[in-house]
Amino acid sequence: MGRNIERTIQEYVPGKQVTLAHIVANPTPDIYEKLGIQTPKNALGILTITPSEAAIVAGDIATKSSSVKLGFIDRFSGSVVIVGEVSEVESALNAVIAKLHDLLGFDIPKITRT
Repeated sequence: MGRNIERTIQEYVPGKQVTLAHIVANPTPDIYEKLGIQTPKNALGILTITPSEAAIVAGDIATKSSSVKLGFIDRFSGSVVIVGEVSEVESALNAVIAKLHDLLGFDIPKITRT
């Protein structure tokens, strides 16, 4: 019985892009707890970046451009979480996406907020 089975092959093609830049204003305490963040502030900034090693660069830019702390950084997934006051987080995210775009030619998203 020769059945034709259609198969899809998915391939990861890395680009230079920030796929998410989001501010979570006034997150609930359980979010900090689940993330393992010991010093909660009024906002979280979330970034996802490819190639994932650029998360290190983003963390450096964020912490040098504003009074934020790194809550989480993963050079394997490209995830960065920063912690600070809402205005500090917004300033840091703006600096990160501008520098990655201008200096390294990354595609960048609009910063979103909840």
